[in-house]
Amino acid sequence: MRKILFTTLILLIISGRLKAQQLFAEHTFDNNIAKDFPFGDYDRKQLDMGSYDKDPTAHALVLKEFGRAWITSNGNTETLIFEYHVKIKLFDKEALKRGHVELPYYIKDNGSYEEIRTSGVQAMTYYEEPNGAMHASSVDPDSINIVRVNKHLSEVTFNMPNLQPGCIIEYRYRLESPFLEKFKTWDFQSDIPKLYSEYEVHIPHVFGYNVSLRGALKLTRDTTAIEKECFESTNLKSDCTVEDYLINNVPAFKQEPYMTSPKNVISALYFQLTSLVSINNYSRLNQALHLDIASDWSDVDKHLKYDDNFGSQLNRKGIFKDRLSAITTGATDDLNKAKAIYTYIQKTINFNGVYSVYSDDGIKKALDKHSGNAADVNLALVAALQEAGLNAGAILLSTRDNGTVNQLYPALGEFNYVIAAVNIGDKDYLLDATEPELQFGVLPLRCINGQGRAMPLNAPSYWINVITPQTETDVYAADLTLTADGKLTGTITHHLKSYNAYKKREQVKSYKTPADYFKTVTIAPGLHIVSSSINNLDSLNMPLTEVYTVEGNLQGDALDAFVIDKPTGTPFKSSTRTYDVDMVMPVVSSYTLTLHLPANKTANMPQNEFHNSLPNSGGELNAKFEINDDTATYTQEYQLNKTIYPVAEYAGLKGFYDDILRSAKVQLKLTNK
Repeated sequence: MRKILFTTLILLIISGRLKAQQLFAEHTFDNNIAKDFPFGDYDRKQLDMGSYDKDPTAHALVLKEFGRAWITSNGNTETLIFEYHVKIKLFDKEALKRGHVELPYYIKDNGSYEEIRTSGVQAMTYYEEPNGAMHASSVDPDSINIVRVNKHLSEVTFNMPNLQPGCIIEYRYRLESPFLEKFKTWDFQSDIPKLYSEYEVHIPHVFGYNVSLRGALKLTRDTTAIEKECFESTNLKSDCTVEDYLINNVPAFKQEPYMTSPKNVISALYFQLTSLVSINNYSRLNQALHLDIASDWSDVDKHLKYDDNFGSQLNRKGIFKDRLSAITTGATDDLNKAKAIYTYIQKTINFNGVYSVYSDDGIKKALDKHSGNAADVNLALVAALQEAGLNAGAILLSTRDNGTVNQLYPALGEFNYVIAAVNIGDKDYLLDATEPELQFGVLPLRCINGQGRAMPLNAPSYWINVITPQTETDVYAADLTLTADGKLTGTITHHLKSYNAYKKREQVKSYKTPADYFKTVTIAPGLHIVSSSINNLDSLNMPLTEVYTVEGNLQGDALDAFVIDKPTGTPFKSSTRTYDVDMVMPVVSSYTLTLHLPANKTANMPQNEFHNSLPNSGGELNAKFEINDDTATYTQEYQLNKTIYPVAEYAGLKGFYDDILRSAKVQLKLTNK
């Protein structure tokens, strides 16, 4: 019986392979520099591999990875084809999550879309039975699903069968895309190491692409050849340049704290469409393609000015005419008017989490539905500010997760977000009304990512630094009294400003009530919170203040210098770093403990002072213990003045944070006089 079942399994696998192989066999090339590895091959040596010697901590290892991309035409439309094939060794239980595969594809508003045919997906798991026999199991085609993530994104999803530590998974698929401006990026690096990663591209000479390699890794191989008449449309034939890019023994990319998007530093190939020769009826090519090969920004400016979902929405400022008097009641100057309008948009349109430079269904509908994407929210904000007579405009940007924008070419497709700007007096304010707890003039972290493109409707667009005067500011003051019998009483006050105030408001409001939040606050051993309050929780433009009344008993003969929010670790644990530290904004921190002593006690500290100063005015740390009569004081103050610390300064910055941690772990030793 076992033999019959096994034979049936093999027949099913072969049947599934034949259907998919028909799809992958549709295109052959006269000049393949590289060859895709055979699907379905596995061996005992790979199954027996218990770890990767170059990275023993890796949970998984890419054994082989191959991609191929080319452009084809049926005489009426041009299509980008991308094939991907990978084989991954899963060492342990942590790696089994890779057995759930999601293959995203994009859908555009105008009805054009990418496609991944589920019938063309091949996927198999190779594993070992308890008796030592090797087996292969194919994904059931009926279990491959299409999931609509949102209006513009869908996914082909499936789960690999028979997953177990030590198994190998293999899958491949084909994506077809009408978006020639989105030639597929190739990520050599990922969060797991790779034995080799290879990408072969076929680019017809009627298209010009700027190819750039980002990241620290060097190519093992970069081979170029010419393929004759590889591309044919109605009125022309074209040769292709065929390039093969390969990197062997690719290390895993380790994401570190305080970094920009991995896209900016991960080793990857990027393709930017820069030119094309007129193909039969150029007007058929989609508008986004035309914009991405614009010779300058004037074409982009003109398009956005008249676009129904951008410029036309900014011109709908009249919808706020009858609302403004109520919105700005009590505002006596332009700044307070702007703040009132900002607060109104914050409270009226709930951000649905979708990033976009284009309004979805128009700002009027977003106001009526009280919901919209980032463009709905912030284009409505710009329109309202303009209706109030203020000098306001929209700024396109790329969020941190989306990576930085290549400023060499006017590529609209690289932007994924829009914010507002308003000039009042001699000061510019950058605004994002998507976050209900964010104060006027402060941007969420995702928006601070280099430069954006200001898009005035009545003047040429221009680059602008997306920076704000925000800081991470914390000020703690603990005032405690120790009695002769070891009782402790006092107050702890925590002042937060700017971005830290926003983060704290978000944290507090993630709980049902502030009282639920207060239950999570931890203080020094021996102390407990008697009462607590928080001031200006809903006054976004004011500093936030937490006040705690505490009491308790001295534990032994020592008291932690930090009686609240004691640092427990440092963000910089790696001994080296290959990319800059991006702090995003300056940091200011101050902590003071004042301890009033009874007549029979005195206090000391093993190390009375700590000091660290970073080069190039990068920052300074000062911590000091003092005792004066019956009062002991411990103060730790530090500031980080720069937003970017280059690789050369990493060791110093790491040491700086080590000293912050050391100076926060100290204790006051209490002794009898």
